[in-house]
Amino acid sequence: MSLLLLFGVFFICLIAGVPVAFCLGIAAFAGFIYEGLPLFIATQRIVSGISIFSLLAIPFFIFAGELMLQGGIAVRLVRLASAAVGWLRGGLGIVNVTSSMLFGGISGSAVADTSALGSILMPVMKEKGYDGDYAVNVTVTSSVAGVVIPPSHNMIIYAIAAGGLPISQLFLAGVVPGVLMCLCLAFAAWLVAVKRGYPAEDFPGLSSLAVSFIVALPGLMTAVIIVGGVLSGIMTVTESGAFGAIYAILVTALVYRELTWDKFRQAVLVSVRITSMAMILIACASAFAYLLTLNRVPELLAGFVLSFSESKFVILLMLNVTFLALGMIMDMAALILITTPIFLPIILDLGMSPIQFGIIMMMNLGLGLTTPPVGACLFVGCVVGNEKMENVVKTIWPFYLAILTALMLVTYIPAVSLGLGWLILPN
Repeated sequence: MSLLLLFGVFFICLIAGVPVAFCLGIAAFAGFIYEGLPLFIATQRIVSGISIFSLLAIPFFIFAGELMLQGGIAVRLVRLASAAVGWLRGGLGIVNVTSSMLFGGISGSAVADTSALGSILMPVMKEKGYDGDYAVNVTVTSSVAGVVIPPSHNMIIYAIAAGGLPISQLFLAGVVPGVLMCLCLAFAAWLVAVKRGYPAEDFPGLSSLAVSFIVALPGLMTAVIIVGGVLSGIMTVTESGAFGAIYAILVTALVYRELTWDKFRQAVLVSVRITSMAMILIACASAFAYLLTLNRVPELLAGFVLSFSESKFVILLMLNVTFLALGMIMDMAALILITTPIFLPIILDLGMSPIQFGIIMMMNLGLGLTTPPVGACLFVGCVVGNEKMENVVKTIWPFYLAILTALMLVTYIPAVSLGLGWLILPN
């Protein structure tokens, strides 16, 4: 009865249009009242949920990404990608994917990727004769790279939800799957471009490519500094995020000289708003997850899944389908916080590394950001591209298949996600 009340209140609030964070908070307080627990315990769980030092890295990552968006780094990364792969058939589609791989790996945000690169590339693609639905499809699906390729603030949330996993290992584990996914998307973009007869751009020459790389290098170094600081052990993830934000200010203000006071103010406002939303969500989800644990939901669900089938292949497939379904209807951060304590025991019983499981979760839930009915990236992409969602969804399936192909490889071949970590961090 307690679980029925907990989930009932949550879904009623969700259907009523209440923000997800408050749905979790209201449901948690209703559960505490029903259980007869003092409400100060609920308050303690909410406060303790965000009283974690590693969470300070999230606002720094978000702020660094906004600074790079406002300060011209995204434009220079697009120029680099265009010089490198724009000469292929349907080159602007592949440029879009490559730009997402570069910018997403710096901003760590799929929505920021969609907004920034969409506003730059979609108008150009339409001018060159590309259909609007194709431009939106490529932009939206390639933005998933932002949650897989490090640095990713969602990986930090997962590391905390999983009981304090090494963030350096998670960052390393996301590199190969993120690049693999982008390669699959680039291939899908090329196939669709060939079928529709899209043009190829002229190769600008090696000298132009070298110049584009040199110009974009200061921006690319932001990701190198953030990830390198964590992997080397010189800095904690929070210190690395802070240093990355400072470096982004210096590059955009002194090197590129595009960060005006108004743009800086806009970056601060957006970062504060996104950080506030994330922290409220994490806090309320902590209280909600506490009640799930109190009612032994992880043990009960693990027992059910393992009794359903003894095949590791089938169980992993079931988990993937579950994550994909949940990702279509709920916010990514909330799902990470709620489902990690539930499904992690199952994964450990299967003998799978929690690091590999984290990357599987990132890819599944990242795909959920691009699917109806509540995919944030899909909504943003349609708005920026001025396209109807129903037209976009009709033609987006080749790009979904590309992501699912990469997801299956990551799910069933551990070396895809863990191999780089084995080489660099053997201990």
